[in-house]
Amino acid sequence: MDKELGDRNHHFSEHDLDAITNKISDLGKWREIFSQQGLQFKDTVVKKYPDSRKVEDESKDGAGTPQSRSITSRSHFTTFSVPYCVPKAFVVSSNLGGLPITLETAVGGIRSIQMAVQAHILKYLLFTRNSELESQNIKCLLGVNHKGQESALATALSDILWTAGEGAGSFVCLVTTDCYFAPTIDYKMDSYTERLQLFQFTDREKLQNFIAEHICCFTGEGSHAVILFIYSLLLSRTLERLYTDMDNTTSHLLQLSLGNFICTQALINLMLTGRASPNVFNGDLQYDNQGVLLKEPKHGVLARSDVGYLYWNRHELEHERLPQVGSMLKTPKLPIWLCNINDTFSVLFNTNRLLLSDWRMEHLFDLYFYSGQPSQTKTVTLTIDTHSHHWEDGMHEEEGDPEKRFPSVEMTIRTKWEGAVIDWNGTVPFF
Repeated sequence: MDKELGDRNHHFSEHDLDAITNKISDLGKWREIFSQQGLQFKDTVVKKYPDSRKVEDESKDGAGTPQSRSITSRSHFTTFSVPYCVPKAFVVSSNLGGLPITLETAVGGIRSIQMAVQAHILKYLLFTRNSELESQNIKCLLGVNHKGQESALATALSDILWTAGEGAGSFVCLVTTDCYFAPTIDYKMDSYTERLQLFQFTDREKLQNFIAEHICCFTGEGSHAVILFIYSLLLSRTLERLYTDMDNTTSHLLQLSLGNFICTQALINLMLTGRASPNVFNGDLQYDNQGVLLKEPKHGVLARSDVGYLYWNRHELEHERLPQVGSMLKTPKLPIWLCNINDTFSVLFNTNRLLLSDWRMEHLFDLYFYSGQPSQTKTVTLTIDTHSHHWEDGMHEEEGDPEKRFPSVEMTIRTKWEGAVIDWNGTVPFF
């Protein structure tokens, strides 16, 4: 292990850092699979349920349990257009032992989900698998083989689901070969949701092992892993808890914008904190800006989580609508942040777990920036100096575009470390 980590004070060459970026990209290859969520309609053979008269006839003939009768009836087929077609390689056996989904349970470009999972992957690789180490060398990311990458993903997914279930129980949803209910007036079959089985776990290790055993269902091309993960996440949290988590400001976890679904803050917070609170401030807000008691409190973040959150949006700043992220999210337990910068998600992280617990370490330190974009070909190392404030001298200059003088990445970091000087170490500033 010491050989793999090397000297912690070793200065990496640009080649080393490029290799690290490529390795993180390898760890994030599942993102490409996750991103394939567009509804591409195609003619697909889908099982058709018989009419109710046949079911009644079978009942009179004593043809077994209701479940066995439904299985018997699946010999009828029809062809129609459906939005999802999952390859056979990522469909598990209906006899695996899960609980078939019911009609009542069915729920009806998600970049933030991809990057939130990426942040938890980094949490595992840097701080969980070698928990006895106070500080890691970023070069340790280079030694992760394919099996290790799959293990990191399985750990990240199970970590998020277990936290959402409050450490008591979690669900994993997998697509099977059988359909479990027929279409109704309120539900149109998609050849996906009605084929799910729900696997419940009350033991964290068993949850992680199960996901690891079926990791291909979350990595294979065409597996629609984001949908599986969202279903698993919501059921792990339970619909009752979700209703309690949210307030009257948020009624949906996904919003339709320009033809694409985007995550609300409630879903982002659910992935980070295990609670679907729809706001980023600390605690619950009882009064409005004028001090008037609200009819219903607005729910914020109640506790620090392992992975934090930073936010910056230049358009909202112009209209004085920039939300103030509370210290619960700004100061997580570990130095990893999911960043929402101008509605684009990325990750900032440091390799020293003590960075946020010892104020002396926050004088001068490095942050690694991972945008997840194919255009980022080099690891971006940002050196943060919190004791120098000369950058503020140019804040009052009227000439020039503020975004060019102060990139949004820098302004995002300064929401946490106000007045910090940021050195891009030779990288041309972007964002």
